[in-house]
Amino acid sequence: MENQVMCGGWSGTKDATEETQKICDAVNDQVEKETSINYAVYKAVKFREQVVAGRKLTVKVFVGEEDYIHLGVFQQLNCYGGNVELHGVEVGKTKDAPLCII
Repeated sequence: MENQVMCGGWSGTKDATEETQKICDAVNDQVEKETSINYAVYKAVKFREQVVAGRKLTVKVFVGEEDYIHLGVFQQLNCYGGNVELHGVEVGKTKDAPLCII
């Protein structure tokens, strides 16, 4: 039950998966444009999700040294194209910063 997400409710914080990384990679250009930073390191480490008419995700991304950013991302359902959209970026986060909803 721990890994299941109730429709409409946010999951607990989970370790990032290969799929989470692919979603982050899909918005990398948007993230770099919004923050005006080109990230040499960009690795999803934790995430939370909410299932609605698609998936909302908040993702903690390691970007080098002791720096992290948090991303708010929406992934459409496959029947609507499965597109991934960036909804927000928070910079200046730490490894221990709680993963809040963006």
